[in-house]
Amino acid sequence: MVPMRAVPRLIVMRHAQAGELPGGPDAERALRARGRRDAAAAGSWLRAHGFVPDAVICSTARRARQTWLHVSADLGAEAQVSNDPRLYDANAEQLLDIIRQTRPEVGTLMYVGHNPAAQQLAATLTGQRQEFPAAAIAVIDLPGDWAGAAAGSGKQAAGWIPPRGPD
Repeated sequence: MVPMRAVPRLIVMRHAQAGELPGGPDAERALRARGRRDAAAAGSWLRAHGFVPDAVICSTARRARQTWLHVSADLGAEAQVSNDPRLYDANAEQLLDIIRQTRPEVGTLMYVGHNPAAQQLAATLTGQRQEFPAAAIAVIDLPGDWAGAAAGSGKQAAGWIPPRGPD
Protein backbone atom coordinates (compact mmCIF):
# COMPACT_ATOMS: atom_id res chain seq x y z
CA MET A 1 0.00 0.00 0.00
CA VAL A 2 1.21 3.50 -0.89
CA PRO A 3 1.88 5.73 2.14
CA MET A 4 -0.77 8.37 2.67
CA ARG A 5 0.17 11.89 1.62
CA ALA A 6 0.07 14.69 4.19
CA VAL A 7 -2.52 16.49 2.05
CA PRO A 8 -4.90 15.03 -0.51
CA ARG A 9 -3.74 15.31 -4.10
CA LEU A 10 -6.15 15.32 -7.03
CA ILE A 11 -5.06 14.57 -10.59
CA VAL A 12 -7.62 15.97 -13.04
CA MET A 13 -7.33 14.60 -16.57
CA ARG A 14 -9.44 15.25 -19.61
CA HIS A 15 -9.76 12.19 -21.84
CA ALA A 16 -7.42 12.02 -24.81
CA GLN A 17 -8.44 12.88 -28.37
CA ALA A 18 -11.33 10.79 -29.65
CA GLY A 19 -12.75 10.26 -33.09
CA GLU A 20 -16.26 10.87 -34.28
CA LEU A 21 -18.98 8.25 -34.38
CA PRO A 22 -21.54 9.57 -36.87
CA GLY A 23 -24.98 8.34 -35.92
CA GLY A 24 -23.61 6.43 -32.94
CA PRO A 25 -23.89 7.20 -29.25
CA ASP A 26 -21.40 9.80 -28.00
CA ALA A 27 -20.40 7.55 -25.10
CA GLU A 28 -19.01 4.98 -27.54
CA ARG A 29 -16.53 7.28 -29.31
CA ALA A 30 -13.08 5.68 -29.28
CA LEU A 31 -9.63 7.23 -29.03
CA ARG A 32 -7.83 8.20 -32.21
CA ALA A 33 -4.21 7.20 -32.78
CA ARG A 34 -3.09 10.58 -31.44
CA GLY A 35 -5.26 10.08 -28.36
CA ARG A 36 -3.60 6.76 -27.63
CA ARG A 37 -0.13 8.33 -28.02
CA ASP A 38 -1.03 11.31 -25.84
CA ALA A 39 -2.51 9.10 -23.12
CA ALA A 40 0.64 6.97 -23.06
CA ALA A 41 2.79 10.13 -22.89
CA ALA A 42 0.64 11.38 -20.01
CA GLY A 43 1.28 8.13 -18.13
CA SER A 44 5.02 8.52 -18.68
CA TRP A 45 4.89 12.13 -17.47
CA LEU A 46 2.94 11.17 -14.35
CA ARG A 47 5.40 8.37 -13.55
CA ALA A 48 8.45 10.60 -14.14
CA HIS A 49 7.08 13.16 -11.68
CA GLY A 50 5.92 10.67 -9.05
CA PHE A 51 2.23 11.46 -9.51
CA VAL A 52 0.82 7.98 -9.00
CA PRO A 53 -2.83 7.67 -7.97
CA ASP A 54 -4.04 5.38 -5.20
CA ALA A 55 -7.55 5.43 -6.69
CA VAL A 56 -9.06 6.48 -10.02
CA ILE A 57 -12.58 7.62 -10.81
CA CYS A 58 -13.22 7.34 -14.52
CA SER A 59 -16.15 8.19 -16.73
CA THR A 60 -17.87 5.18 -18.27
CA ALA A 61 -17.48 6.69 -21.75
CA ARG A 62 -15.31 4.49 -23.96
CA ARG A 63 -12.78 7.26 -24.68
CA ALA A 64 -12.25 7.93 -20.95
CA ARG A 65 -11.81 4.24 -20.12
CA GLN A 66 -9.37 3.89 -23.04
CA THR A 67 -7.48 6.95 -21.84
CA TRP A 68 -6.97 5.39 -18.40
CA LEU A 69 -5.94 2.09 -20.02
CA HIS A 70 -3.14 3.81 -21.98
CA VAL A 71 -2.14 6.08 -19.07
CA SER A 72 -1.94 3.17 -16.64
CA ALA A 73 0.12 1.03 -19.03
CA ASP A 74 2.88 3.65 -19.10
CA LEU A 75 2.36 4.77 -15.51
CA GLY A 76 2.63 1.26 -14.14
CA ALA A 77 -0.05 2.04 -11.56
CA GLU A 78 -2.16 -0.53 -9.83
CA ALA A 79 -4.73 1.91 -8.56
CA GLN A 80 -8.24 0.94 -7.57
CA VAL A 81 -10.40 2.06 -10.52
CA SER A 82 -14.07 2.97 -10.35
CA ASN A 83 -15.86 3.50 -13.68
CA ASP A 84 -18.61 5.81 -12.51
CA PRO A 85 -21.56 6.61 -14.82
CA ARG A 86 -22.24 9.84 -12.88
CA LEU A 87 -19.03 11.33 -14.30
CA TYR A 88 -20.20 11.28 -17.93
CA ASP A 89 -22.61 14.23 -17.62
CA ALA A 90 -21.37 15.75 -14.36
CA ASN A 91 -20.60 19.44 -14.06
CA ALA A 92 -17.78 20.80 -11.89
CA GLU A 93 -19.93 21.12 -8.76
CA GLN A 94 -21.22 17.57 -9.11
CA LEU A 95 -17.64 16.34 -9.60
CA LEU A 96 -16.60 18.15 -6.45
CA ASP A 97 -19.42 16.46 -4.53
CA ILE A 98 -18.22 13.06 -5.79
CA ILE A 99 -14.60 13.86 -4.89
CA ARG A 100 -15.65 14.85 -1.36
CA GLN A 101 -16.84 11.25 -0.89
CA THR A 102 -13.34 9.85 -1.39
CA ARG A 103 -12.21 7.52 1.38
CA PRO A 104 -9.78 9.24 3.80
CA GLU A 105 -7.04 6.64 3.24
CA VAL A 106 -6.75 7.66 -0.45
CA GLY A 107 -3.81 10.04 -0.67
CA THR A 108 -3.92 10.67 -4.42
CA LEU A 109 -7.10 10.47 -6.46
CA MET A 110 -7.22 10.71 -10.24
CA TYR A 111 -10.28 11.81 -12.20
CA VAL A 112 -10.46 10.90 -15.92
CA GLY A 113 -13.37 12.60 -17.64
CA HIS A 114 -14.65 15.27 -19.94
CA ASN A 115 -14.65 18.96 -20.71
CA PRO A 116 -15.96 21.41 -19.86
CA ALA A 117 -16.23 19.77 -16.41
CA ALA A 118 -12.52 18.84 -16.09
CA GLN A 119 -11.36 22.37 -16.92
CA GLN A 120 -14.01 23.93 -14.69
CA LEU A 121 -13.13 21.61 -11.80
CA ALA A 122 -9.45 22.58 -11.96
CA ALA A 123 -10.37 26.27 -12.21
CA THR A 124 -12.88 26.02 -9.36
CA LEU A 125 -10.38 24.38 -7.01
CA THR A 126 -7.40 26.60 -7.84
CA GLY A 127 -9.08 29.85 -8.82
CA GLN A 128 -6.99 29.82 -12.01
CA ARG A 129 -8.43 29.38 -15.48
CA GLN A 130 -6.20 27.43 -17.84
CA GLU A 131 -6.10 25.80 -21.24
CA PHE A 132 -7.37 22.23 -21.03
CA PRO A 133 -7.12 20.45 -24.40
CA ALA A 134 -7.64 16.71 -24.85
CA ALA A 135 -5.36 14.69 -22.50
CA ALA A 136 -4.48 17.74 -20.36
CA ILE A 137 -3.64 17.17 -16.70
CA ALA A 138 -3.81 19.39 -13.62
CA VAL A 139 -2.29 18.11 -10.37
CA ILE A 140 -3.92 19.88 -7.43
CA ASP A 141 -3.02 19.70 -3.74
CA LEU A 142 -5.91 20.21 -1.34
CA PRO A 143 -5.66 21.26 2.30
CA GLY A 144 -7.29 19.22 5.02
CA ASP A 145 -9.24 16.22 3.81
CA TRP A 146 -11.35 15.18 0.83
CA ALA A 147 -14.61 16.09 2.55
CA GLY A 148 -13.38 19.67 2.93
CA ALA A 149 -12.49 20.22 -0.74
CA ALA A 150 -13.94 23.59 -1.71
CA ALA A 151 -13.74 26.28 -4.36
CA GLY A 152 -10.43 28.14 -4.18
CA SER A 153 -8.93 25.73 -1.62
CA GLY A 154 -6.52 23.94 -3.95
CA LYS A 155 -3.05 24.78 -5.16
CA GLN A 156 -1.88 23.55 -8.54
CA ALA A 157 1.28 21.51 -8.02
CA ALA A 158 1.86 20.72 -11.69
CA GLY A 159 0.22 20.53 -15.08
CA TRP A 160 0.77 18.86 -18.42
CA ILE A 161 -0.50 19.46 -21.92
CA PRO A 162 0.36 17.08 -24.76
CA PRO A 163 2.69 18.50 -27.38
CA ARG A 164 1.07 19.76 -30.55
CA GLY A 165 1.55 17.40 -33.43
CA PRO A 166 -0.11 15.52 -36.24
CA ASP A 167 -3.37 13.77 -35.61
